[in-house]
Amino acid sequence: MKTYAYGFPRLGKQREFKKLIEGFWSNRLSRNDLIDGVSMLQEERERAYSLVDEFPTCEMTFYDHMLDAAILFGVYKANNLNEYFDLCRGKNALEMTKWFNTNYHYLVSDFGFKNPTFKLRDSVVWDRFKGETENVYFVGPLTFLKLSKNLPKGSFEDALMDLSRLLVEIFRRLGLKSVHLDDPAFVMELSETEIKAVERAYRVFGDSDTKVNLFTYYDSVDNLNFLFDLPLSGIGIDLVHDRGDNLTQLKNISAIDKTVFLGLVDGRSIWRNNLFKTKTIVERLDERFSVVISNAAPLYHLPISVNGSGLEDKLLSKVAFAYEKLYELNLIKKLLKGAEDEAVDWIKGLNSDFGLNEKVRDRVNGLKEHNFEREPPYEERRKMQEKVLNLPEFPTTTIGSFPQTEEVRKIRLLHKNSQLSDEGYRAFIEGEIAKAVYIQDKLGLDVIVHGEFERTDMVEYFAQKLDGIATTKNGWIISYGTRCYRPPIIYGDIQRKEPMTLKEIMFAQSLTDKPVKGMLTGPVTIIAWSFVREDLPIREVAFQIALALKDEIYDYERSGIKIIQIDEPAFREKAPIKKRNWNEYFEWAIKAFKLAHSDVEPETQIHTHMCYSEFGEIIDYILQLDFDVISIEASRSKGDIITAFENAEFNRQIGLGVWDIHSPLVPSLEKMKAIVDRALKVISKKNFWINPDCGLKTRKWSEVIPSLENMVGLAKKLRKDI
Repeated sequence: MKTYAYGFPRLGKQREFKKLIEGFWSNRLSRNDLIDGVSMLQEERERAYSLVDEFPTCEMTFYDHMLDAAILFGVYKANNLNEYFDLCRGKNALEMTKWFNTNYHYLVSDFGFKNPTFKLRDSVVWDRFKGETENVYFVGPLTFLKLSKNLPKGSFEDALMDLSRLLVEIFRRLGLKSVHLDDPAFVMELSETEIKAVERAYRVFGDSDTKVNLFTYYDSVDNLNFLFDLPLSGIGIDLVHDRGDNLTQLKNISAIDKTVFLGLVDGRSIWRNNLFKTKTIVERLDERFSVVISNAAPLYHLPISVNGSGLEDKLLSKVAFAYEKLYELNLIKKLLKGAEDEAVDWIKGLNSDFGLNEKVRDRVNGLKEHNFEREPPYEERRKMQEKVLNLPEFPTTTIGSFPQTEEVRKIRLLHKNSQLSDEGYRAFIEGEIAKAVYIQDKLGLDVIVHGEFERTDMVEYFAQKLDGIATTKNGWIISYGTRCYRPPIIYGDIQRKEPMTLKEIMFAQSLTDKPVKGMLTGPVTIIAWSFVREDLPIREVAFQIALALKDEIYDYERSGIKIIQIDEPAFREKAPIKKRNWNEYFEWAIKAFKLAHSDVEPETQIHTHMCYSEFGEIIDYILQLDFDVISIEASRSKGDIITAFENAEFNRQIGLGVWDIHSPLVPSLEKMKAIVDRALKVISKKNFWINPDCGLKTRKWSEVIPSLENMVGLAKKLRKDI
């Protein structure tokens, strides 16, 4: 019995990947320094992989696998690292969106309504192969095309064929013996046309001397028989997130000529594997197939190791990060050989019960339908809000955060390590808030934010304020590029101990006559960006969080705050991959959001923020949230995202993101106006707000101030001209 693992985090134990890439961007590191550093990280990953029998080679990337594939396939040119990173964050930056239903982001290839042409040419991506011939990593053709943009109608079949042939040419040129084809798009709901196109295109792999092992994950494959009929050497399937569908289908499949990679160790969840249950599944399938034990989903969704995580022992005995998942694969192999003692010791903490709060559970169980509805209707409360707020046309605001400078991070660390008193830390934070409010007032923004200088992360901060959620010291994972965050761990019943954000919001409001937004992270996003307990239905977890937020909102209103933003950037992300399962998810997600704000006064304006989502697919669900104002990303899509609202009866106010905050470039007034002009063809000017795409936490003040000047200048011009 062999073990195989893939997707081990590239970040490094001390976030070396982030430091290397950003060091190159800031000219602190040379090209050679960067390449040498990334090579050392790869060696570190290979040492971790030594716990299993096999793993993919050439998995490393300088930013994003989908971008690498686009360059490798000749869609974009990148002969050097500067050209490569220009596609990530420069003037030619590609649109970014969520990778399936995860919080990992990828860069979207855009064919611009032209027939795609794929060709081999020299590029910086070729350097990664370096003579490797076994289990070489590639993004699969189906996944690349399904997740690209503006593929001309009717061109999918030809494009898939051309791309498959190009891959075979690459295999031959590199002399590859076997490849790892990362192709999770097979778990999507494919049309008959797409299935026929795959059947025709993937036949070319049978003409190659290279063994192709294709990996699917995140859900079940609707027609496993079809997949097993393709000329593949091995197939990886997810037996954790498949709702039992893959396992059921395997009963009717005969595949004596193929290796089946059983995804049995969860690559998305930190809870330890029930090893003896897994052993039973493997033994049953091993009677019929040539099987290899593997992980279900890439391991980059997990922190590297629990070592140094700072978790208390009761929780530590229940969790496993990426390195420990490799250890679990090894344990399953040992268990199948009859060695039980180590496995018994590993799972003994799984049944421990802590974090129970009967008061919280009773509150959730006592909810009635009227607790999820807000009164009066939107049009009535809008009139009341306009009278109270008295905002101009095209009101300007930001999404919430302002630059978290090196000094901010240093002071926060000093306070965390007890080297700075609570009083000293609070004085510093208030100084930063005062600076941010002054700048916003001076620039002329209409709705002020406090800047969130006290918040390490929009989810982690709230996790630290709530019972039932743990945070880690070094549990970092990559969200996109070099952007990292530490997902909290929801292990128990959730309750607010005391007001979480009120002091900072009220201090900011005391400094200005303009309205200050109260900033909260919504229940769906807290769940999506955390590791969530599995012993309680997820809807109940969401309602527990919503009730904690409801208490915070009550304190806001009682203190005179009239604008409250409940951020839900993960609202689309958390939806199941298969649309037939959407209603079950959106039913509880919508109710959780509405539960948080259902009791606010009519004069209180509720905002929400969403980013990097396919809004056209979920617009009907979005409208059910009953917010007053929504802000969304629009800059990288050049305003095309507004098409989602063209055929919807969208009567709410909307703030289009006119500035791509993931790029260091200062957007010109003219560039931002082009986005607004596009949107005003669809949305009434009376409903239009002006704001950046997302929070400004990662930007520098030298970028933020001129960008906001241009943004406010745009609003003034619009008020004058329209």
